[in-house]
Amino acid sequence: MSTPTEEKEPIFDVAEFSSFELFSPDVDGTLWFFKDLLGMIETARSGDSVFLRGWHDPYNHSLKVTYRKHAGMGFAGWRATSKPALERRVKAIKETGRGSGWIDGEVGVGDSFEFTLPDGSVQRIHWDVDYYRAPDDEQSVLKNRPQRRPLTGVPIESLDHLNMLAKNVTHNKDYFAELLGFKLTEHIIFGDNVEAGAWMRTNTRSHDVAFTKDASGRGGRLHHVAFLYGNAQHLEDACDVLTDRGLELEAGPARHGISRAQFLYVFEPGGNRIELVGVHGYNIKDPSWEPVRWEQNTLDSAIIWYGSPLPKEFDTYGTPNYEPTGYRTPSKHPQAHANDYIAAEAAMLL
Repeated sequence: MSTPTEEKEPIFDVAEFSSFELFSPDVDGTLWFFKDLLGMIETARSGDSVFLRGWHDPYNHSLKVTYRKHAGMGFAGWRATSKPALERRVKAIKETGRGSGWIDGEVGVGDSFEFTLPDGSVQRIHWDVDYYRAPDDEQSVLKNRPQRRPLTGVPIESLDHLNMLAKNVTHNKDYFAELLGFKLTEHIIFGDNVEAGAWMRTNTRSHDVAFTKDASGRGGRLHHVAFLYGNAQHLEDACDVLTDRGLELEAGPARHGISRAQFLYVFEPGGNRIELVGVHGYNIKDPSWEPVRWEQNTLDSAIIWYGSPLPKEFDTYGTPNYEPTGYRTPSKHPQAHANDYIAAEAAMLL
């Protein structure tokens, strides 16, 4: 038989990518982008943070926008499949020495256990949630919808996936696989056998998280966070609205080879790269799926199946940004430097 041999029993303790904190030096501009143009719903405010959700997101928030001097990622939140599953993952994470401890719940997401990846990116895992209850005038006749589709902007449905820049893709990929049970869907291997990209999933989606090699050599930065339309026409509508409002479209609409998703990359006013997904990627039902391997000679088809090539800075720009950039949106804000970024974070925490 040609069925691959499964070396370890699969872990099914992580259900989904449930929440994300985005740092922005221009919170008002970032909120205008997400609320007025992408139709996200504000559910709460606390201190320097504003909580939002897409109209199909089930919980009281999926996106937390927080003021910081420099753009970037606060944390990625993952929901466990059960309370015992959370306890198992917390125990395993603690044994690696990367656990930071429990964080109080906020706006519909219960207490979370925080930990860091080998490159330093902050992650949280939780179980308890509060489900969004729409006001009477926003309740849909369609009972399996959390609410009516908003009439503001071109509304995104939900949070979709995350891509983080990594100093060492393999180290971060292995952590997600061994500690959280994520499965490798596709990856890019360069000629020197260095892993340059890895796309991973919790269940049957093509991917929930990706790691791509940070050309700056730093790692631990945000490449992009993605939101789902699930409809090609809505993505086309978003292109029209965003262009007419002066937003900087980096690439697309086009289609990736890896994941086969239809995409658009745009910079929100705070300087973070946002991906909008029209038609999402394929689903995987095969429990013995063999990860797809892309190499240097097939890379063009892997990144862009059809559409214009990606710009040169697509592989180097991430947030926080430490280098001069040709992009006009991030150039509106002071360039970040390693020392003052760390100092600014320390000042917020102490």
